[in-house]
This record gives sequence, C-alpha cells and structure tokens, in this order.
Amino acid sequence: MVFNIREAVKEDMPQVLELIRELAVFEKEAQAVEITTADLIHDGFGPNKLFHCFIGESEGAIAGIALVYPRYSTWKGPSLHLEDLIVTQKMRGSGLGGALLTEVVKYGHKMGVKRINWEVLDWNENAISFYESKGAKVMRDWDVVQLDENGIKNYLENIKDLDFPLRGND
Repeated sequence: MVFNIREAVKEDMPQVLELIRELAVFEKEAQAVEITTADLIHDGFGPNKLFHCFIGESEGAIAGIALVYPRYSTWKGPSLHLEDLIVTQKMRGSGLGGALLTEVVKYGHKMGVKRINWEVLDWNENAISFYESKGAKVMRDWDVVQLDENGIKNYLENIKDLDFPLRGND
C-alpha cells in the first residue's frame, strides 16, 4: 500500500479524534475519551501549542497518527513523549506505523532530544514486538502512575486538612 506522512493541520482534527476513539475501543477504554475536536484544535494549534501531530494518509484518508509533546528528563535533559501512535486496523502491517515512528524519531533528533519515550499496554504483544524490532527498549519493570481529574481533586482536598505550610527557600 502507498501512504504519505505529513504534519497535521487543524482540519485533520475530526479524523484524528476518530482514530483516538478507535484506539480507546481497542484498549478497552471506549468511555475514557473526553477530548473534543475543539480541544485538539486549541491545544495543537492555539497560542500555547501543547502537542505536535504527524498524519499518515492512504488513498486520500487519514489512516494513522503519531502525537508527541516535549518533556524534560532530570537524568537526560530534553526528551519527547510519544502519546499515541495509532494505525487503523486495515493499515496494520503495511509499514505505516514504522513510517510514523521514523517521522517521530527524525523530529526528536531535529529537536535535539536525549530520549523519546512512550507507554505500551503489557498485553499488546504485537505493539511490543513492533517497538522492539525498531530497537526500542520495553521497560517491563516500571509501572505507569497517574492521578486522573478526580484523583487530583481528592488529593488537593485531602492536603487542605493537613494544615502545614508550603515552604520556599528558607
């Protein structure tokens, strides 16, 4: 199959959202997607750009995306986080995922990052094999830790009760 890799534009965001939803279904989290097309446009193309997105097209349709954003490693320095690499079911095995990953690596290299990182579900053996075949190190001894929106709210409510001052440099 023939495909093209390019940078995303605002007009792509409805289709990008559909791919994000498709990934959420695949990952058994269909109800977890809260983001909207308007959010993607604002966050990716607004005054404070929060992410960069690459598009993989085939036969005039978006068949894959790679969405990245900058991070900072206290051990390595500037790094890049690959939030999602999504390829439609129809295009898996076509080389599109590898082409999108290559674009991410080239982008990170151009930015001068010291590391590119991402997560993969431990049961997604196809993705794990794909990443390892590209030279990525899957670190199975690390767990992902998150505070969701409710967790953040509960955390902040709980620390109000502790009555200790936040201290600066004394």
